[in-house]
Amino acid sequence: MFIRRAVVKDIPEILRLLYQVNNVHADIRPDLFIHDKTKYTAEELESVIRSDVTPVFVCFEDENSSELLGYCFAVYEVKHGHSLVGIKTLYLDDICVDEKARGKGVGRHIYEYVRSYAKQNEVYNITLNVWEHNDSAKAFYEAMGLKVLKYGMEDILQ
Repeated sequence: MFIRRAVVKDIPEILRLLYQVNNVHADIRPDLFIHDKTKYTAEELESVIRSDVTPVFVCFEDENSSELLGYCFAVYEVKHGHSLVGIKTLYLDDICVDEKARGKGVGRHIYEYVRSYAKQNEVYNITLNVWEHNDSAKAFYEAMGLKVLKYGMEDILQ
């Protein structure tokens, strides 16, 4: 598999997978997500791709493939505060594997690539969020060695 930083020409394929991941979330939380939408427009995605603060990684079968197998959106964060140690974190905002490529090791390759990238860039830790009831994502991240950092809770009022 071939993984690299995303470039502008990857936007149509990234958008195709953004629809897939959004629909997974909409199935789990229809009160929060709208089916058949994406969280970025093509213009917004171009800005994200061009920023070094928000690296996007894309995975293809090989260097000559044009069909995207998966992606990872990441965000560099540094926590500051009077009682916090200033550490550099790579927050994984979104990982998606094309529904046709699931179960073939694509997610593992993407995560291992991003983990290596983070280590090379002296990142202290990798963090991410998983929606409750997204059991396959939880199982995947646990298999990658991630541990629970904190729990987010809610009280729906409407």
